[in-house]
Amino acid sequence: MAAARTTKISWRLQEFEAHSSSVSCLALGKSSGRLLATGGEDCRVNIWAVSKANCIMSLTGHKNPVECVQFNMSEEQVVAGSQSGSIRVWDLEAAKILRTLMGHKANITSLGFHPFGDFLASSSMDTNIKLWDVRRKGYVFRYKGHTQAVRSLAFSPDGKWLASASDDCTIKLWDLTLGKTITEFRSHTAAVNIVQFHPNEYLLASGSSDGTIKLWDLEKFTMISSLEGDMSPVRCVSFSPDGSCLFSGATDSLRVFGWEPDRCFDMVSVGWGKVSDLAVCNQQLIGVSHQLSSVSSYVVDLKRVKQSGSFVIQGIVRDNEPLTEPKDPKGAALRKNYERPTTTCSSQRVKQRADTERPSPEGERRSPSEDEADEKASSAEIHNAEDFKEIFQPKNAISRTPPKMSEPFPAPPEDETILATGRQPKDMASPFPDKMQAPPMASSTPVQRVEPTVVSSLKPQLPSAGGPSSSRPPISCPPQPQPPIITAKSKPQSKIIPSTRNEPIGLNVADFLPFSPNNRRAALNNEEAVSQIKKGHDTMCVMLSSRHKNLETVRGVWVREDVKSALDTAVSMNDLSIVVDILNIINLQPSLWKLDLCMTVLPQIGKLLQSKYESYMQTGCMSLRLIMKHFWVLIFDTLKAAPSVGVDITREERHQKCKACYKQLKNLGNITKIKAAQVGRHGSTFKELQLLMAPLNEAL
Repeated sequence: MAAARTTKISWRLQEFEAHSSSVSCLALGKSSGRLLATGGEDCRVNIWAVSKANCIMSLTGHKNPVECVQFNMSEEQVVAGSQSGSIRVWDLEAAKILRTLMGHKANITSLGFHPFGDFLASSSMDTNIKLWDVRRKGYVFRYKGHTQAVRSLAFSPDGKWLASASDDCTIKLWDLTLGKTITEFRSHTAAVNIVQFHPNEYLLASGSSDGTIKLWDLEKFTMISSLEGDMSPVRCVSFSPDGSCLFSGATDSLRVFGWEPDRCFDMVSVGWGKVSDLAVCNQQLIGVSHQLSSVSSYVVDLKRVKQSGSFVIQGIVRDNEPLTEPKDPKGAALRKNYERPTTTCSSQRVKQRADTERPSPEGERRSPSEDEADEKASSAEIHNAEDFKEIFQPKNAISRTPPKMSEPFPAPPEDETILATGRQPKDMASPFPDKMQAPPMASSTPVQRVEPTVVSSLKPQLPSAGGPSSSRPPISCPPQPQPPIITAKSKPQSKIIPSTRNEPIGLNVADFLPFSPNNRRAALNNEEAVSQIKKGHDTMCVMLSSRHKNLETVRGVWVREDVKSALDTAVSMNDLSIVVDILNIINLQPSLWKLDLCMTVLPQIGKLLQSKYESYMQTGCMSLRLIMKHFWVLIFDTLKAAPSVGVDITREERHQKCKACYKQLKNLGNITKIKAAQVGRHGSTFKELQLLMAPLNEAL
């Protein structure tokens, strides 16, 4: 029942240490959405049940870091590719290695199982794509054509085509049996990270680092849609099970798109960072990401996410009749559907053709003794026997009762002091625009950039019967409890204002309506109610106009001069919200950062890290990560270098700048050390920063 009353749209399911060293890749089982495979620099592949913290089994055998993992369609096999180019396939049910495949000469970048045949596709930094028969050694075909690393592979649902996405900004469509290119799509302006076939129609989706998703008609080989999200790269795409919409995963956000016409149905901010994989199950979308040696999983409740735009198109009620659901939720005529085989005959035919056309690559065959020794060195260590038997070795006895369906993941308890009973619809205009701008680096819902100034300005405008509400802090319960509000009595007041909330901070519509002496709401007509609600409107407009004017001033300086001057102007305004807006822009473009910019930003980061607003802390942490990543080596080398002979003004200036930056970084290191002692996600974020800034204590 708790899950039924929750207002959460997304939440973190779990976070756990997955490997003894950094995690380099992970993949979800797409059929169940309940299995997770992770690969790490410790050369292991670990198998997990989503939402459980204990590893089910650990697969060993690779001698180099694992770079890519993937489940097959039935989730009975898992394949992993390493940094050296070797590929290993494990049978999870038998808990043993099935095949070792050697042939690539560089890092494995992508893997994919054929939807129904015993075939596997792999790509590498060597730009080659290879099709393997898992039952044999040696590849069946090699596909050449990309000029840079291939990042994603996908088989069509009918198993006849293979799509590949590459850093060379192209998508290629291959005929599997003929071994040649069918067509090539060129419209992206940056590396293409992911491709995905529509589950039914002849349609292909591609996501790129240019921030766009493009949809391609596979009958006419033309682009039919170009969907734009934010500026962050598109890392994952997944069609809904019925193919009516497309889910797009980017940094800290999920978007739901429709096409023909192009539109965004909904956007949900999720704190998953750089999400690595998506899966849909039980009206929930599961997303997973990794950071250093830890893995995090997140859940988005799709029942609370808009997946259709029919209410916009057919939103006119005629003759007082209720609205009807559209017959075609996709908003377009159906294309040709894939023809899936009903028996295994097709795979047998492919097998026979593969046997006849298979080449004998030179230099890629190894002696049987080498293969046997390599496979004997590989093992599957079962760490959790009960889960292993339950998941991979279920009883074969026939049961006359329907199989038990996996339950949706329950939402956790609300973590806010004031809870609303339901989610405010996105298409309903709020009288107080608390969602002005969403920072790209946020880890929750869109961040409200007017929160520090608007709240303080509106507090005097809040009418009440006794007057004490005008002096209460931003987050508090209203003087008289109202039916739609639930107060968490046992939880103390939060010191940090979270990014995720259901109402503007400190504002409640009920507070704007007068109360009668008996503490009951007075009966008001519509005009009186609107008049009361609009009392704070003028103040709100003044604050937003001032905010807009300041941002226009900063923008003008940026256009006329440079980003450094623009940031100096923002700092001189003594308004952290303006600084945060500018940092959210330049954080996305590391090429804009210079040593001069660091000197201006570092003092502001100290203020952001100690702010009570979660969104400000997140922006400060992101800027600090960028500075440590790109400038610490320069600062350290400059300060450690021996004095130069003669006069070198440029070197002296650089030395002074590095010295000032080092001093600021030391101060920030003390702040992160104190903040890291906190419990919860804030403490976890600052612990990561503390590890990143550890060299400060050892240097100089």
